[in-house]
Amino acid sequence: MNDTMEITVNGHKETVPGSSTLHSLIQHFKEYDGDLIVEHNGRFIYSQKYAETTVREGDVVEFINPNIGG
Repeated sequence: MNDTMEITVNGHKETVPGSSTLHSLIQHFKEYDGDLIVEHNGRFIYSQKYAETTVREGDVVEFINPNIGG
């Protein structure tokens, strides 16, 4: 098993630990917004599933922070 893998996060190639879950990636990329929306390979993932959703080599993850304001 590889220690690292390459995935795409928010449109950028990133090298991350090989056994990552969405939960661990949220911590790794410091995405602490309480209203964070996560998309994995084009699918919305409910926050209750972050810890059990495993990411694999080549996957695409989008972190969406909906709190935009002035």
